[in-house]
Amino acid sequence: MESRVAVMSIIVENMDVVEQINMILHENGRYIIGRMGLPYRERQINIICIALDAPQNTISALSGKIGALPGVGVKTAYSSKIYNDCGSA
Repeated sequence: MESRVAVMSIIVENMDVVEQINMILHENGRYIIGRMGLPYRERQINIICIALDAPQNTISALSGKIGALPGVGVKTAYSSKIYNDCGSA
């Protein structure tokens, strides 16, 4: 199966959906390389950055699910290389 490396940036303005975001990320945990969450208390938002290695359709679906939540913005940047299942280009 082919995969791509990507970074997903999530800005959460609605704290009521944080548990849903965490559930969605947990369900896709096998694809997550790393995760960083930053609470920006001064602006009352949370910033989450996720590094992924997954099939492109999985990354797109994950971005879509999270972005469909109210008060959540998502942007994803993809690497240009496509890898096969053993990790080589």
